[in-house]
Formats: sequence, C-alpha cells, structure tokens
Amino acid sequence: MKPDPLRGVKGLMRGDLLGLEGYQPIVPLEALSEEVNLPPDKLIKLDGNENPYGCSPRVQRALASYPLYHIYPDPEQREVRRALQGYVGVDEKHIVAGSGSDELIDLVLRLFVEPGDRVINCVPTFGMYPFSTELCGGEVVSVLRDRAYAIDVAAIKEAIDEKTKLVFIASPNNPTGNVAPERDILELVEAGIVVVVDEAYYEFSGVTVAPLVPQHENLIVLRSFSKWAGLAGLRIGYGIFPTLIAEQILKIKQPYNVNLAAQLAVKESLEDLEHLQASVKAILAERERLFAQLKRLKFLKPFPSQANFIFCAVVEGNAERIHQGLKQKGIFVRHFDTPLLRNSLRISVGRPEHTDALMEALSEVGGKRSG
Repeated sequence: MKPDPLRGVKGLMRGDLLGLEGYQPIVPLEALSEEVNLPPDKLIKLDGNENPYGCSPRVQRALASYPLYHIYPDPEQREVRRALQGYVGVDEKHIVAGSGSDELIDLVLRLFVEPGDRVINCVPTFGMYPFSTELCGGEVVSVLRDRAYAIDVAAIKEAIDEKTKLVFIASPNNPTGNVAPERDILELVEAGIVVVVDEAYYEFSGVTVAPLVPQHENLIVLRSFSKWAGLAGLRIGYGIFPTLIAEQILKIKQPYNVNLAAQLAVKESLEDLEHLQASVKAILAERERLFAQLKRLKFLKPFPSQANFIFCAVVEGNAERIHQGLKQKGIFVRHFDTPLLRNSLRISVGRPEHTDALMEALSEVGGKRSG
C-alpha cells in the first residue's frame, strides 16, 4: 500500500514525537550579550555549571598545534580509553567515550528501551533522562525524592514491574547537589534492573561507585569533562560499563562520535591533573563561601551541595523577579518554576569576584541580608 500523498510530510513523522517538548538548554554567551546589551566580557555566567577557570593550558596549546584535523578520529577511541583507564581505575574494556554524557544517556536507552518499556526517573533531577527516554519510545515513571531530595529506594522498588528496564540516579543530583549513598545504589542493583549513576559532578564530591561496575552486570556510571575539566564546548564524556554493555555501546554508537579535538583535549587534561585539581579546589573553597553568603539572605534557603552549584529555594519573594533583576545586571543564574521546583534558583560557583558581584546584586534585587 502506497503512502497517502494527502497526509503531507507531517503525516509521515512519528506521532509520538510531534507533541514532545524539547529539552530547555542554557542560552549561549553571545545571545545573552545581545539580550541585555552588554559585551560578553562584562557578563557573569552562573547558569551552566561551567568551570570559570577554563581548561588546562596544555589543551589550548595542543589544539592550536595539532596538524591532522583532516584525518578522521579513531572510532574505537583507543588512546582516550587507555588514558581514562589510569584515571578511573578500571580496565579500558569497561570505558566508552561519548559526545558529552548526553550522548551516552541516549545510547544506553537505545540499547535497552523498546516502545512501551519503562524508565524510572527520580524527580526532581536532570531533564535529559525523560527527554531521551521519550525519544526512544519509552515510558517515564517518575518517583519523587524526599524533602531533602534524597532518592526513595522503597518507592523506586515498588515502581518496578516487568516492563521496567532502567533507573537513572544523578549523584550529585542536578539541580539539588546531594549524593546518593552507595548502599542505596547497591540495593537497586540487586533489584535486577539497569542502574545508571550519573556522576557528572564527581570531581566536586569525591563520591563514586565506579570501582563497583566490574562486579555487577547491571551497573553503569556516566561522567563528564564539561564541569571539572572546562571542556563543555568540546562535548566529551565517558561511561564505565560492564563489559557486555560496553561492547554493545561501541557497536551501536556513531563511528566517529568523539571528534579529534575532544579526544586530544581529554589526553592533555589527564596529563595536567595538578592544574585541574587546583581549579577544583578553588571552586570547592568558593562553594563554601558562597553558601555562607547565601545563608545570610533572609529570602533564600540554600541547600548544601557536593557539586559546583548551589540550589536555592526562594522563601520570600519571587524567583523569576530575582532572576530577571540579576539578568539586567549581566548576572545569569538558572531559574526553575516547575511543579517540583517552584520558585527556586540554581547558582553555579564562579570566581570570588563573581560571588562578590552576585551578592551585591542579590541584596539590591531580592532584599536585605539578615543578621
């Protein structure tokens, strides 16, 4: 039977995707500059959890001098996986790199989820999990975190049925900054579904279950170079997988999914850990100072964080008004007003001078400091 020409192109599209809401990414620096009519170097960008100190100088030098950009990158990522083996502490056969951990989220879902399969999402959390699940035709099952935003293991296990394939656990969680205890993760691993632990902010927490992956056929850990290593613009992340899953991910990924610049940047970053760890240490110190400063504002309730950002509930006033007031001063933070994140802000940790400017602006647009 031939297609009906009266349907048009829209009629040929997947009906389940036509009504899909797109993921809401952050706005790039150039667009923000135009929006507030300020030059980019006058903006304070605290909305994307990027590293304010940038990448290793070794990365910049290597990218500038590399002579073989006209050659395709290694589709098997041999040098990158070998370098990551030493950093992660697991054999390279467990490691696969991706174009950001976002691509690996998509690949894991493609590998496991067929239309009608269920994926548990521990909300509130990172928006890519439900977005990618729906792209793959899966059904998102939302399980609420508790008041402190910890995962509810009993509720997750109760939600598991014969159609459940995976559960995603961000640790530290985005946007709330808290980690999931190892005992909770292992209890879910024992339930038999695939447990995907997203450790995009691992370097700021120091808490990981990566060494446990080789012992469990259904435990996956995802990580990123976007935050701690300052490579957000190059889109490079990696996953730590049981060997069978790693083999399948390598088989189904796009052949040249990680470009040459990103592969080169990973190797140079891992050769300059002292520099990058100094940046992480500076961010951790500034996180504590920022948290103490935010606690002094009577209209905000900041939550303790083990990531490079701080989640704040606005307890007096309007988060959108504060967000817009900061924007007009060239300071950008993330605003949330969803059913589970009403009237709240997420503030990335910047340099000390960024904290100083932010606090001065918050006192003007949000209210006075207490004490």
